[in-house]
Amino acid sequence: MNPQNTNAQRPDTHPDTHPAPATPQARTPGPVTVIGLGLMGSALAGVLLGRGHPTTVWNRTPQKEKPLAGRGAQVAATPRDAVAASGLVLACVLDYAALRTVLHPVATAGGLAGKSLVNLTSGAPEQAVEMAAWAASHGARYLDGGIMTTPPGVGDPRMMFLYSGSQAAFEAHRPTLAALGDPLFLGAEPGLASLYDSALLGLMWAAFTGWLHGTALVTSEGTTATDFTRVALRWLTGAVSGFLTTYAPQVDAGHHPGDDATIDVQIAAIDHLIHAAHARGIDNSLPQLLKATMERASAAGHGSDSYASVIEVLRGGVAHR
Repeated sequence: MNPQNTNAQRPDTHPDTHPAPATPQARTPGPVTVIGLGLMGSALAGVLLGRGHPTTVWNRTPQKEKPLAGRGAQVAATPRDAVAASGLVLACVLDYAALRTVLHPVATAGGLAGKSLVNLTSGAPEQAVEMAAWAASHGARYLDGGIMTTPPGVGDPRMMFLYSGSQAAFEAHRPTLAALGDPLFLGAEPGLASLYDSALLGLMWAAFTGWLHGTALVTSEGTTATDFTRVALRWLTGAVSGFLTTYAPQVDAGHHPGDDATIDVQIAAIDHLIHAAHARGIDNSLPQLLKATMERASAAGHGSDSYASVIEVLRGGVAHR
């Protein structure tokens, strides 16, 4: 989740104001290079500076370096100088193509050899796999990352940073990565962090839109969004999280017993939502889509199964690993 081009940083929130995560013993903060100083890259560099890391920065547009230079960052004249300054290089640029363009002259001159390259640029899993192979061909250890927060959340130990690729690089630099947020290593497959990032964003957007649809419904009767949200959060963190925990093993096993509520029962229930929203002039695109998906699952023979069986129609007959 790299919103460096779409999310403005709140003016009252400084990116290194979050408390440093506790460590078992004091460590001397190691040097880090940050390439790319959009909103997210600047937040990454700011937090690293705030935690005492000697930080070198480089950006294609030099004026973005000035605020960090004023706080003690070393400004590299070229990408080659930036990479040479640190064993750990964090990249957060527009896309993977831009990163390859920046690093190609460095790599061909041997400048990536022995470095740990952590790419926090948003992209597709397939791009991560290609980038990992490219980095390895130039002697670098590669980690692909997903930032599961916006710039003001960088440095907050509650925020997840997802990583996949070189476990050796992850373990070697875990204390530094922990300064940015809670580092979670997902596995050696380089595309996993990007895949999780996409999946979690999909979950977020579906949850946001469902909440907004519900908010539109209840506020039509004079309830405030704040009052509704207090109840919605209790529902999500209590009942709904419990449903997810129950359904996950069913999905893994490919067996979806309808011993709590079947698909056919859910279809009847969503009709009540559609009716209530229509009567109040609320757009029903989302619940109609959900109902259509449930009906496809029922037609495929899952009417007496749990809601988890909807995954079979979402997969479209594609076998899972």
